[in-house]
Amino acid sequence: MKRTVRTIVVDDHPVVARATKHILEQVEGVSVVGIAANGQAALELIEEHQPDLLFLDYHLPDQYGSQVAERAKRRSPNSHIVIFTGIDVADMYNQLIEIGVSGIISKESGETTIQNLVRCILDNHTMIPIPIYRQMRITNRQKPSETEYVDLSPDEIQILTLLVKGATHEQIADHIHVSKRSVDNYLKKIYDKFDVTSRIQAIEKFVRSPMYTDLQEEI
Repeated sequence: MKRTVRTIVVDDHPVVARATKHILEQVEGVSVVGIAANGQAALELIEEHQPDLLFLDYHLPDQYGSQVAERAKRRSPNSHIVIFTGIDVADMYNQLIEIGVSGIISKESGETTIQNLVRCILDNHTMIPIPIYRQMRITNRQKPSETEYVDLSPDEIQILTLLVKGATHEQIADHIHVSKRSVDNYLKKIYDKFDVTSRIQAIEKFVRSPMYTDLQEEI
């Protein structure tokens, strides 16, 4: 009997979601059983269907793809998760691998590349872009503590909260009544405290910290 690969697509752009569904269903055995436009809806579908494959956009309206992936793995440990994104997440590869994703691919990839990735994953392999492969080093890495404490000032917490919401540096400067240069200086201090080198890494560490959890509980 031919195996059916139950698949869920998560993307907040309906046209992209439908196109992704069409591309995936050209792979023999793949059946898209649900489409979700945000993280919460995705988790509900995962709970219902226990999918074999989850194609997950990184930037969703309510959560980051890494947060959804982490929760999805708890609800459906055997699901293969592919981060399917239109933004550069190269800085996040280590974290996404630690979460347990099976693949990471750009939305700019051709249909054949996407379908080949799915076939590889279903055969318990994955695909990595050659430029990233050439930079890789296989090492034993200790998983960072989820609850590591970082001492942030109220202004720094406010800036990070605005970044999570998608604010630009200029918008943050207007909101807290400082110059853009001051915002840049704040961010340098935040990067140093989190021991990161980019905005997306800082946001990821912030949303996974107790500080962000406490803020969400207060809302």
